[in-house]
Amino acid sequence: MFFVNLNMIQVSGTYNNGNIILDKKISVDKPVKVIVSFAEEDIDTKKPPLKFSDFSFLKSRELLKDVNVSLSDAVIEERRSEL
Repeated sequence: MFFVNLNMIQVSGTYNNGNIILDKKISVDKPVKVIVSFAEEDIDTKKPPLKFSDFSFLKSRELLKDVNVSLSDAVIEERRSEL
């Protein structure tokens, strides 16, 4: 996204455990939109790897109970439509 706003305020801060602590107090009269950028490159945003217990045949059957076509046919059709 690209934003153009001549009245944009920039302030640095620290993100820790879901909270952002700004280095400088900013006072505004109403809720405002913000843009958050992470400056450090060594941030690990990877999800934990899947475990065998994350897979369940019964859960899959329950999710697909209302599907009236072959799952493989549906996947093939979806892939063909992307070409």
